[in-house]
Amino acid sequence: MPSIAKVTATLRTQAVLNTPPMRTLLTLALLAATLPRASAACACCDAPAPTAATTTTSAAPAPVGHPLKGVIVEILAAKSALLVEHEAIPGVMRAMTMLLKVDATTLAAAKKDQAITATLIKKADVWWLESVTPVKAP
Repeated sequence: MPSIAKVTATLRTQAVLNTPPMRTLLTLALLAATLPRASAACACCDAPAPTAATTTTSAAPAPVGHPLKGVIVEILAAKSALLVEHEAIPGVMRAMTMLLKVDATTLAAAKKDQAITATLIKKADVWWLESVTPVKAP
């Protein structure tokens, strides 16, 4: 293969190829021809394609639970939820009254005006209560 300098000198002597656009095009073509091929240059291209056995799907991160203290204001069975007036949860939200989803067992055991502690978790843009425990009056 001739050297780049020799090819460039030959092309410069030819009037048709001695225009700025053609010189740029030819320079790029020469550079591309001298670059190593990807299949021989890196190990990543020589690696076998991933198969179902080697492919792992990254699971969504586990929801973070936040301790909650509050009082059940209303039981909304049709929505599988409780309306809870809760204290502020530092770094998450201020004190407020809000609708919180619960499982069927928690819904059945819930009582209006009952003080509770629970773990507040956000799942798919919906706030849930888990590990709901009634607080005994002092």
